[in-house]
Amino acid sequence: MRLLHTSDWHLGQHFMGKTRQAEHQAFLAWLLEQVREHEVDAVLVAGDIFDTGAPPIYARELYNHFVVELWQSGAELVVLGGNHDSVAMLGESKTLLAELHTRVIPGVLADPEEQLLVLHRRDGTPGALLCAIPFIRPREVLQSQAGQSAQDKQQSLQQAIQQHYQQLFALAEARREALGGGLPIVATGHLTTVGASASESVREIYVGSLEAFPTNAFPPAAYIALGHIHRPQQVGGLEHIRYCGSPIPLAFDEARQDKQVLLVELDAGLRSVTPLLVPRAQALLSLRGTLAELPAQLAEAAQLGTPEQPAWLEVLISSDDYLSDLQARLNALCEGLPVEVLRIRRERGGAQPGLFAEARETLDELQPEEVFVQRLAAESLDEPQQRQLQGLYRAVLAELQEGDA
Repeated sequence: MRLLHTSDWHLGQHFMGKTRQAEHQAFLAWLLEQVREHEVDAVLVAGDIFDTGAPPIYARELYNHFVVELWQSGAELVVLGGNHDSVAMLGESKTLLAELHTRVIPGVLADPEEQLLVLHRRDGTPGALLCAIPFIRPREVLQSQAGQSAQDKQQSLQQAIQQHYQQLFALAEARREALGGGLPIVATGHLTTVGASASESVREIYVGSLEAFPTNAFPPAAYIALGHIHRPQQVGGLEHIRYCGSPIPLAFDEARQDKQVLLVELDAGLRSVTPLLVPRAQALLSLRGTLAELPAQLAEAAQLGTPEQPAWLEVLISSDDYLSDLQARLNALCEGLPVEVLRIRRERGGAQPGLFAEARETLDELQPEEVFVQRLAAESLDEPQQRQLQGLYRAVLAELQEGDA
């Protein structure tokens, strides 16, 4: 049985005024080539198909075209909802897509049996059992209880998620016996695990409730395909628990990462996991240095761009001097080069730490919680008051994010 593990496409992402449509189109075409070349039996998308709950029309078209072309290739598709996805929007086409060998699990379902799927080989025979677990929203597995502390809520949520995994795994073991035994059991997930290394584009999903899910709380599946973290990695150094990462860099701190999907081979258990590197369709770079050091870096970056498709840059200026004409100086340095500066940041040295507040950070550089922390810092509040206000703010954020989803 051959699976392709991918996640975090974020179709429809609007990146600092730029669309990612061409990059996503190139990735999906490449992914279809890999399915055909490696004779993949099933593709698993572990959440965050779209960047928002109301994606633009072109993003939905990319998704629909991919579903049809994958069906024509002979492979199955399983789509799991992520924290950025709308349960209602993903679920509206669920019945129709089932006719195209595509199964959609937008959220936790009322009947757990519906989340236990049989994955088939290309010849139609069963090849694996899948515990199809999407992003789990607290309201799907928990009921609020009066008087619970933040720690109690965190522990309750962790236990509820663990119970959901164990319940589905028990159903999978029973189904395996009914099918004669020998089939491997695969699980999915869209969450943060203990020790996972994130990036600046990863949104906190269990605000004020759950920091990270412990690795030992997963059931003993042959392979666990995870989404949400954009940096590809093994969890806890374990071969069988992995984040494949996002297929394109979604933030500047991901610019130098090798993006990949994972080719997973199974028989009775896990045979191998092979990373397939995704070609880069758009040059994205983060440059750092003084104005005197930048020309050489810009010349190097220019080699990755073309007049039709310039390289996108973030420039971090290392200087203690306040430069009122920084934008004009950078424009002069970039003139005639196939590069486009999307973000300028200042790095202050230790000589003038008080000027950090003048770094001119923009809202697209900050997470909502960071904005609130900076606002709190301007007030004369004791630590208990700050913690209480942060807890209330996180609760409001969580409600808003769930509402968007």
